Amino acid sequence: MSSGHANPIKAILLALGANFAIFVAKLVAAVVTGSGAMMAEAVHSLADCGNQGLLLLGIRQAKRPPSDEYPLGWGRALYFWSFLVAILLFSVGGMFSVYEGVHKLSHPEPLKWPWLALGVLGFGIIAEGLSMRGCLQEVNKVRGDQNLWTWFRETRSSELLVIFGEDLAALVGLCLAALAVGLTMLTGNLMFDAAGTIVIGVLLIVVAILVAIEVKALLIGQGVEPRRRHELQAFLQARPEVAEVLNLITLQMGAEVMVAVKARMQPTADNQSLIAAINTVEAAMKAEFTDVRWSFFEPDNAD
Repeated sequence: MSSGHANPIKAILLALGANFAIFVAKLVAAVVTGSGAMMAEAVHSLADCGNQGLLLLGIRQAKRPPSDEYPLGWGRALYFWSFLVAILLFSVGGMFSVYEGVHKLSHPEPLKWPWLALGVLGFGIIAEGLSMRGCLQEVNKVRGDQNLWTWFRETRSSELLVIFGEDLAALVGLCLAALAVGLTMLTGNLMFDAAGTIVIGVLLIVVAILVAIEVKALLIGQGVEPRRRHELQAFLQARPEVAEVLNLITLQMGAEVMVAVKARMQPTADNQSLIAAINTVEAAMKAEFTDVRWSFFEPDNAD
């Protein structure tokens, strides 16, 4: 198999720790300076902490066992919470930043305590950088030889996808904010600060839309990653009990997978031997692909 096992909870906790540390730094700066803008930024960072809380809630819900009402479990609940985080990133993060930037253009205000603002931004860059590093470590465990863009488009781990997008947007946004504040200090032109805020908002909106598109596909019902499906089909076709794989359907259910197989089996002496052969194939498949929880196997001569 081409991929390892990531620990999305580790990435979420790192992001939560970074955002909370940034929230505290901004809050202290707001109290010291009496800056309403810095207090608004503190609230923004606190909202980011709430995003990680929603993902942890989604992971907890996804572990609920199957029942008669939910026969395939709650795994896809995680996609709902991930989609909600993308919406919050778009609205609370992106749209608010664009609004704030446009407001600064029409009602420019001199920067208050710019060196303190740069210090807070520098601390934020370090904290988000550590979070991004931890996230990339988990991503690298599963992406194999894929580039990051291919992994982003094909991954079925919505929580890791959201954290990656959020960390990337936050880190780039903080760097842009530091650049904007620095240029404003050097030139005295408040347009740099306003323009930087708008660019950050646009960045957050773009990332939120890209994340939402990928999570929407999971909500609708995607199969496993293309490379995983290829591995699964090759594994089944190589089994001595199987003559030909006629059809293979997969459905990603959070961290678990449902598989339906239609195959032409090798000739057997009787029905009991056929059943035993199918059971052997299913047991081997679940041992090799440990995320396969449900399997439905149909012997046939044609699709």
